[in-house]
Amino acid sequence: NAAELQLRQEHVVTLESRPPNIEGKGEITIRQLVINALRMRPDRIIVGECRGDEALDMLQAMNTGHDGSMTTAHSNSPRDTLARLETMTMMAGMELPVRAIREQVSSAIDLIVHQERMRDGSRKVVNITEVSGMEGDVITTTDLFVFEQAGYENGKIIGRLRPTGLRPKFMDKIEAAGIHLPATIFGIGERRRF
Repeated sequence: NAAELQLRQEHVVTLESRPPNIEGKGEITIRQLVINALRMRPDRIIVGECRGDEALDMLQAMNTGHDGSMTTAHSNSPRDTLARLETMTMMAGMELPVRAIREQVSSAIDLIVHQERMRDGSRKVVNITEVSGMEGDVITTTDLFVFEQAGYENGKIIGRLRPTGLRPKFMDKIEAAGIHLPATIFGIGERRRF
């Protein structure tokens, strides 16, 4: 709703939603902004937070050539993020079958970065999860990195993101963009400690 992101690149257009005035007029929703952004022929769309029916338009944008688009959503886990996106898409009132919504989600989303508020009050990325596709009616996911807590130090939780040893299926997209990541980043070829 508020223009929280301050992107300092060229060719960035910032749009901001607003509530209705005291007479109930003049409201601009995030969904209207996403639809208007699509008319501007963007390379990618970044929605500060999806919390309603704009999720459907965001997913459709991600599925129609706007690779690199991003959004945030509140949820308890990567799996809950997918369920929440499904619920928000249903809020658009299009009467889409659940399977069609799940196919849209699994096709549009490559990666979920899940941040959690820890007991010490700090926020840490605890999962980096790949959305792998569909198996039957279920969206499949694979954890690429998980947070491993090492203990407490001065009242703060310490730890690190540990690779699971699995290489993402979208690695070809990363390499096509000219980014070459060594396999060791994903824990491949490292000796595992148990």
